[in-house]
Amino acid sequence: MNLILLLPEDLVAPDRARLTGRRLAHVREVQRAVVGKDLVVGLLGGAMGRGRVVHLDDAVLELELTLDQAPPPKLPLTLVVALPRPTVLNRILVAATSLGAARLVLLNAWKVEKSYWGSPRLGPESLREQLLLGLEQAKDTVLPELRLARLFRPFLEDDLPSLLEGGTGLLAHPGSGEGAPAVLAAPVTLAIGPEGGWVDAEVESLLRAGLKPLDLGPRILRTETALAALVGRLF
Repeated sequence: MNLILLLPEDLVAPDRARLTGRRLAHVREVQRAVVGKDLVVGLLGGAMGRGRVVHLDDAVLELELTLDQAPPPKLPLTLVVALPRPTVLNRILVAATSLGAARLVLLNAWKVEKSYWGSPRLGPESLREQLLLGLEQAKDTVLPELRLARLFRPFLEDDLPSLLEGGTGLLAHPGSGEGAPAVLAAPVTLAIGPEGGWVDAEVESLLRAGLKPLDLGPRILRTETALAALVGRLF
């Protein structure tokens, strides 16, 4: 946790916050804070700065706040990721958020098992928790926009055109032999398939919709590895 992320309900005054639970435990056990120590803090959706510890015991942490810094800018990036296995989903959410993507779309695909969509990890509270962890990791306060696209064709026809308008669309797919374009017009929409890859019909549909192929080489990568490698290459 590189940032103590404050929620609106943590504020007991405009310049004072009270924390319990996981964040209190982290401050006590990992940061080993004491009264008078300054911690890096940020208000969800707002400014960042420092929080001076004014009270700390086993039950509660109280901070005096000075929030005078803007959060880091988001990348002009929409990630369209075929819904991964539930055990991988949390890592994707944290990674996409910490990398600074402005928007994340979890998309259905032929090789996405139907059971994935019934996972409790897709519940609103579970999704939000992972996004918050990504913010804490990256020292950010602004959540990315998150969409769930359970139907491939309606997303392709109804949503993708507006995402691609005025920008660059890229389709990560092994074997295409295509590198990143020399010039990327922002915003960028990057589609990453399931670990088994897009099927041919999906590739053809995405290319017809305006995405350009992008190949990372002959190795087949895990989704979270491909995500980090692609964002690093493009930005």
